[in-house]
Amino acid sequence: MRATSRATACGRLNTIPGGKAGVDGDQEHAHPGEHKTVQARILAYAEAIGWTFVSREEAEQRRGFDPDAAGRPREEPITFLRRSARRQAAGINPRYAEGPGALLGQFRHLHTDIYGNREFVEHLRNRGKFFDHEEKRERDLILIDYDDPARNVFEVTEEWAFHNGHYGTREDVVFLINGIPVLVIECKNANKDEAIALGVDQIRRYHRETPELFVSQQLFTATDAIGFSYG
Repeated sequence: MRATSRATACGRLNTIPGGKAGVDGDQEHAHPGEHKTVQARILAYAEAIGWTFVSREEAEQRRGFDPDAAGRPREEPITFLRRSARRQAAGINPRYAEGPGALLGQFRHLHTDIYGNREFVEHLRNRGKFFDHEEKRERDLILIDYDDPARNVFEVTEEWAFHNGHYGTREDVVFLINGIPVLVIECKNANKDEAIALGVDQIRRYHRETPELFVSQQLFTATDAIGFSYG
């Protein structure tokens, strides 16, 4: 990961929008001061610049994630806000007529490593395909409308929990475009020594223990609201 020269998190975030077995597993994560001084400020700023806040509870419901069952049944390896992702795909691709679960199913074969992440980038660049049953031919699958950003849905949520049956993680802040998680921010209290380094180490642990999350997620950041690192 690469650190900026003490750029504030809020200033850098302005470039984003378009216009544990319990799940946690990280005891230091839940300090109230950490949320108040960093996480809540990022969420408030994201809303101010046009991202729609989705509560943790609503996001879990839309993902089909049951926090009480975490660690028992294995989750889907790719975690989207399912209905949002399918609705947006159908809205942007008028010929897309696949049923519920089909969009997510297209990505189940992706490896949970850098190669799967690289392949998913191609889908985010709208180089994936879907079959047009009416015209009996393949069409480009547009996941994000880069020509008309207003057609996309920009959302942000917090405490994005995941469990793969072995390890659990909970990401502080996650930004989603059309229901697809693409950016993660790990928040640390500026009062801690080496706060940014702690955040980076935590993200590295997420990569090791729950690589499934990182297929769709493209940008990983750590901040204490003063310093900001990304990679």
